[in-house]
Amino acid sequence: MEPKLLELLVCPVTKGPLDYDREKQELVSKSARLAYPVRDGLPIMLESEARVLSDEELGL
Repeated sequence: MEPKLLELLVCPVTKGPLDYDREKQELVSKSARLAYPVRDGLPIMLESEARVLSDEELGL
């Protein structure tokens, strides 16, 4: 994931920042509790494609 692209992308639900999880190939929105997949280097920024994060994953 290009660092410059990551700076421009925001969560489509909360408009908040995203963190890139290289291991899981996901963009994580802690405020929305969602993880958006990155497939073939392209972020899929659809809420319907996102995975809900558990309290454990959020460190709660």
